[in-house]
Amino acid sequence: MKKADVLIRKGTTSDVAATLQLINELAIYEREPDAVVVTEEELREDGFGQNPLYGLLVAEVDQVVVGISLYYYRYSTWKGKCLYLEDLIVTETQRGKGIGQQLFEATLSIAREENCRKMNWQVLDWNEPAIGFYKKYNAHLDDEWINGSIDIKLNQ
Repeated sequence: MKKADVLIRKGTTSDVAATLQLINELAIYEREPDAVVVTEEELREDGFGQNPLYGLLVAEVDQVVVGISLYYYRYSTWKGKCLYLEDLIVTETQRGKGIGQQLFEATLSIAREENCRKMNWQVLDWNEPAIGFYKKYNAHLDDEWINGSIDIKLNQ
C-alpha cells in the first residue's frame, strides 16, 4: 500500500462508532477486554460537544476508518503547553503499512501548529512493536517515572 492510499483527516461525529470499535480492539490487544466503559454518546459529547475534551485524527482506506489518533492538551509546570497522545490505534489487519506513522506525524504536526513544547504518551513495557516504532523517532522512553491513577465511580 502506498501512502497515497491513506487519507488522514480530522475526526467528526460520524467517526465515533468506528473510534469506539478501535478502542475496544486496543483493549483486547492490551489484555484488558472488559476495561472499556466509555460509550459512543460520551465520545460524541466529550469530543464534539460545546467544550471538546479531546481531538481526533482518523486514517481512512477506501472510506473505511482503519486508525485513529486521540489526543488532548495538558500543561506542564516546566514546559508549558503540551499535547498528550492518549492512543494511536491502527486496526490489526492494516498494521505495518505506514498508517501509524502517518497518524503519528500528523499528530506531531498539530502539536507544532498549536505551539506545544512537548508531546507525551505511554507505551506498555511489553509492547515491543510500539516501542520499536517510537524509537525510530528518537523518542525518550522513560522507565524512571511511575504512573499513578485512581478510578472514580460515577453517580455515587
